[in-house]
Amino acid sequence: MNLTSPSQVKAWCIENGFHPNKVLGQNFLIDRNALESIVDAAELPDGARVLEIGPGLGVLTEEMLRRGFSVTAIEKDPVLAERLAAALGNPSALEVRTGDALDFIKDGSCDGFPALVSNLPYQAGTRILLELAQRKEGAPETATVLVQTEVAERLAAGPGSKTRGLAGVWVQLDYDVKIVRAVSASCFWPRPEIGSSVVRLVRHHRNDALPAEMRDLFRRITKQAFEHRRKQLGAIFKGIVESTTRAEQLSNDDWLAFVEALAEVSG
Repeated sequence: MNLTSPSQVKAWCIENGFHPNKVLGQNFLIDRNALESIVDAAELPDGARVLEIGPGLGVLTEEMLRRGFSVTAIEKDPVLAERLAAALGNPSALEVRTGDALDFIKDGSCDGFPALVSNLPYQAGTRILLELAQRKEGAPETATVLVQTEVAERLAAGPGSKTRGLAGVWVQLDYDVKIVRAVSASCFWPRPEIGSSVVRLVRHHRNDALPAEMRDLFRRITKQAFEHRRKQLGAIFKGIVESTTRAEQLSNDDWLAFVEALAEVSG
């Protein structure tokens, strides 16, 4: 089956009584150019070990295998998970795991993969990235993912941006984030209501020496601040700091300095 052919993908679904699940965010990529741009953007070395979350029918899986990469694919839908390996010819370079990616991430089963390349499920994409990026030892060096454009913009947003939020601040603590390209909604079946973007995360290691307790404090303080993003920081942390700045105006370096100052004041 040509997985970038809308007619063939639809025919398979009809023949097998399969209905894409909106709750699981099942929107299958059916555009060859978009597919190739994702794998190109990943800049994977020869023979790379890749983690893929939400392979669906396997269009991205197939392309990565074709290029000689070793793929471990995690699929939550048991119907799709069961068919994946056989549909791609049972390649030795493919391992399929059935279950919720968040469970696999939390138990450490996703640790140690150099790269993540995925068309992430719409509903859980942000949470998956955050959980994976915050793994202390096992986080990937790079992540090249297709997500909703609004998610990509939040992840990449710099200080002062209207889209600057908690997800971007947390991811940028350890990753440089770049939006690679937009992908039209017409490149998927079923067609989603909004467009998507390819975003690339590269681990920068600038904060590797940050102690675990400071990381925890960083997350607690930034979470508190963005929950009241309309307020000035001086009002949120009244009696501790004096500041007319709002949460989205700070860079990650500013946040680190702010958190360190709060830690000193609180003793």
